[in-house]
Amino acid sequence: MKMRALESMVLLLILIFSNVLGSKGMGFNLSMDVFVDGPAIWFSDGVNAGNFVGLFNVSSYEGFGMDEAWGRIVEMWVLVRGMVVAPVMRVAMVLCMVMSLMLLVEFVFMSVVSLGVKILRRKPEIRYKWEALKEDPEIGTSVYPMVLVQIPMFNEKEVYKLSIGAACGLAWPPDRFIIQVLDDSTDPIVKAMVELECNAWASKGMNIHYEVRNNRKGYKAGALKEGMEHSYVHQCDFVAIFDSDFQPESDFLMRTIPFLVNNPKIALVQARWEFVNFGECLMTRIQRMSLDYHFKVEQEAGSCTFAFFGFNGTAGVWRISALNEAGGWKDRTTVEDMDLAVRAILKGWKFLYVGDVKVKSELPSNFKAYRHQQHRWTCGAANLFRKVALDILRAKDVSLWKKLYVLYSFFVVRKVVAHVVTFFLYCVVVPASVLIPEVNIPIWMVVHIPTTITLLNAIRNTSFIHLMPLWILFENVMSMHRMKATMIGLFEAKSANEWVVTEKLGGALRAKPENQILEKPPSRFKERLNYSELRFGLFLFLCASYDVIYGVNYYFIYIYLQALAFFIMGVGFVGRHTSNS
Repeated sequence: MKMRALESMVLLLILIFSNVLGSKGMGFNLSMDVFVDGPAIWFSDGVNAGNFVGLFNVSSYEGFGMDEAWGRIVEMWVLVRGMVVAPVMRVAMVLCMVMSLMLLVEFVFMSVVSLGVKILRRKPEIRYKWEALKEDPEIGTSVYPMVLVQIPMFNEKEVYKLSIGAACGLAWPPDRFIIQVLDDSTDPIVKAMVELECNAWASKGMNIHYEVRNNRKGYKAGALKEGMEHSYVHQCDFVAIFDSDFQPESDFLMRTIPFLVNNPKIALVQARWEFVNFGECLMTRIQRMSLDYHFKVEQEAGSCTFAFFGFNGTAGVWRISALNEAGGWKDRTTVEDMDLAVRAILKGWKFLYVGDVKVKSELPSNFKAYRHQQHRWTCGAANLFRKVALDILRAKDVSLWKKLYVLYSFFVVRKVVAHVVTFFLYCVVVPASVLIPEVNIPIWMVVHIPTTITLLNAIRNTSFIHLMPLWILFENVMSMHRMKATMIGLFEAKSANEWVVTEKLGGALRAKPENQILEKPPSRFKERLNYSELRFGLFLFLCASYDVIYGVNYYFIYIYLQALAFFIMGVGFVGRHTSNS
């Protein structure tokens, strides 16, 4: 009886998906009235009902036994599967195969470059000229260039003191740098607190300016652009940018500015992010693993090969002349930092990543806040690709190889293919293949490639190697949102320019020192549910159950684990929680 119930459940799923994707005119009802003989199935008298009534040799609303129904359903499913579903699955499998190989080659390339830099000790100070700046007895502090430090913020009640205090503590002659706090806050209490903090530092002799706007046009890009238009900025040569939760060390300018002073073709020096709250929960640990790989491998490889990578939007120093030549800040996408970087590289400028310089920051510890952040980053990158692809091809100041690198490696593989193949292959094609025995996925595609990519990641995250299985499951769940964001950006859908500021909690939660793996969710049940994760988790669970009964492989082990990950994140047992009440 249990086996029949499970069989019915799986076939119910098949018919529902077939109905949704194909014969939408077919209605379908399941009744448990006759429990002894098994569930009875009736088809409604919709547009296509007659065909199915003929197939089952019954009239509308006439029930029949489970054994006969089972045979008819299987016969129908085998026919549709062989003629329609299997060919579609084979095409999807081939596409995923090509994308997987593209991703594997890119991972190997970046890993070889970054490991080579580490083994050969090709530090930035060796590849580029670097000389410490020292005060001259004759001209005094004038040997130090004028630097503008920008801190954009929006209702940052928890962290504004940290970023302003860190900026004011920079070891640079006070008369040679200007701090600019760009406050777009809509909360009047927060605005008053930030202004009070700026006035307090100004009274201590700091050259700090508190700037506000009448509107939030362009969001962060708009604030940075307007900040550059103030008259006092014209005396500055370089601009350092820090988001409101970033706390640079006092020697940040001393270690980064010399690269720009001694190498006139360098437009940007990017520092590495360090995380003050990575140990708060499992989600923040996993984020650190992903971002460590991004900096250690992606940014390092781009810096060492083609002197190009995406500006991270913070913890970096720009040459103002290069920023202006590239066209300044633009708000046409939600990744204004990457937009500026691409336009600058097309003008022939070079970028430098300095991994030894680290800036403290905060990781989002709330799952919904993290989802918003990832949507903004992923959607913005895909949307930018749509807008700059032709500009890259037409650029005259860069080599053909650099154009190929920016277009193919940076955008196509990392910003589009990586998100699409992760979701479709590991969350759709592999689970769905258990329902379609005509389609055989090669073992190297489902085991060897992902294992190689995981090992390449683990090499640069040895301290977190024990979390790799959880990292895989978490990233596969997030791939659903990233894939959706990629499509929205590529096709410039309605929410392509949606901007939600990532919530920062400062020390509010770190006042409680205990670390947790599965966090206690808020008391309101609806507040913690993520319905898209729950629905997809159900699909995976049914596919795994079908594989247990009829499968000839062991995919169900992975699919059950992935379904569990979707369910856990669907009911809110991930990250920290802040109630809306």
